Amino acid sequence: MNHPRILNIPVVAVTGSAGKTTTKEMISSILRTRWPVFSTPGNLNFFNHTAQYVKQIHKGHRAAVLEYGLSGPGHIRRHCLILQPSIGVITNVGTAHIGHFGGDVRRLAFAKSELIRYMKPTGIAFVNRDDQNTKHLRFGRFRGRIFTVGITREADYRATKIRFVRGGMVFRVKLHGQEHTFFIPIYGRHHVYNALFAIGVADQLGFRPAQMKLGLRRYKRLGRRLTFYQLGRGVQLIDDSFSANPNAVKAAIDVLQAVGTGTKAAVLGSMLEMGKLTVSGHRGVGRYAATHGVQYLFTYGQAARHIGAGATAAGMPKARIRHFTRQAALHRFLAAWLRPNQTLLVKGSHAMGMWRTADFLRRTTKPWRVPMRRTDRRTKAH
Repeated sequence: MNHPRILNIPVVAVTGSAGKTTTKEMISSILRTRWPVFSTPGNLNFFNHTAQYVKQIHKGHRAAVLEYGLSGPGHIRRHCLILQPSIGVITNVGTAHIGHFGGDVRRLAFAKSELIRYMKPTGIAFVNRDDQNTKHLRFGRFRGRIFTVGITREADYRATKIRFVRGGMVFRVKLHGQEHTFFIPIYGRHHVYNALFAIGVADQLGFRPAQMKLGLRRYKRLGRRLTFYQLGRGVQLIDDSFSANPNAVKAAIDVLQAVGTGTKAAVLGSMLEMGKLTVSGHRGVGRYAATHGVQYLFTYGQAARHIGAGATAAGMPKARIRHFTRQAALHRFLAAWLRPNQTLLVKGSHAMGMWRTADFLRRTTKPWRVPMRRTDRRTKAH
C-alpha cells in the first residue's frame, strides 16, 4: 500500500515491549464511557491483522484503538502504512523480541520509533519518562506534541501515592492542577504506567476525570495476566503465564512479594527470543527473585536453568532451587511439594506452555477446596 488509510476519527496505536494489550484495553475502556470504539480483539496485533481491522471500522465508530506488534524491523511502519495513527503510544523499550535485533536495544528502539516517524506528523505521541531506553527513540520529522508518563521522574502524567489494595492498585494523578484518585482492578506498579497512558490519551481527547475513573474501574484484563486464584487452605496461584521477558518477570515477582501470603514460590519457564542476552537476562531474573522475597524457585526449560544460577549467586540456598527439562516432571514435583499457606507465581514465554502448569495446579488443589467464608469470596479471582 503506497498511501496509508487515514480516518476522520481518532486512531490510537499502541506498541512497546510490554503492556501493549493492557494499555490498549484501558484506553478502550475509558473511551467507551462516551463513544462506540473499535479495538484490537485480544492481542492479534500483527500487520496482517491491522489490514483486516481497517475493513471492520465503520462510520458508527467514534475512535479506533489498535495494538501494533512487531517481530522485526519495518513491521511498525507496515502497520502505519495500512492505517495511520493520529495518537501513538510507546509503552516501553525492553527486551521482548530483542533476539530479532541482534540483542541491540538501540536497534529495537529504532524499530519501535517507526510508530512516531510514520504516524500523523502533527499528531500526539506518548512515551515512558521512567524507561531508560526512551532516550534511544528517534522521532524523525514528527512535528506533533510528545507527552510523558512517569512515576519516579517528573512527567506530564505522573502517578504518586501508589498503594496495593484489595483487588488492585490505587494512585493519584494531577490533572489541570487538581489531584484525582484512580483505581485499577489489577495488581502491579507496572500496570500503573499502562493506566497513565490511558489517562493521558483520554485527557487529550477531552474526557473528564470521572469518565477516566469509571473506564479504568470497568477495565477487564485478558486471561493469564496476573490472574489470582484462591485454591483452598490458604494456597494462592498467580497465573501470569501468557508471556515473559525479564522486565515483566521482575514486575510479576514484585506482585508476588507485595500480595502473596505464606511461603512464596516462583515457577518460571524460559524466556525466548532473547538472543545474545539469553544468559544475562535469565541470570538477572534469578538475582532479582533471590533478593525480592521469593523463597523457592522452580524453573523449566533449557534457558531457565540460568535463572537458578543467578539466584544461587545472589544467595538463595541451592536446596530451594529445582530445575526441570520436562514439564511432566515439574508437575509431579509440584504435586508432592504443595502444602497449605503457599503462594505460587507461574510465568514464562507463551511457547513454553506455562499455562498448562497453572491449570495443573488448579486441578491438583481441587481436593483441598474448603467452603469459603463470606469475607473470602470478595478476594477470589481478582
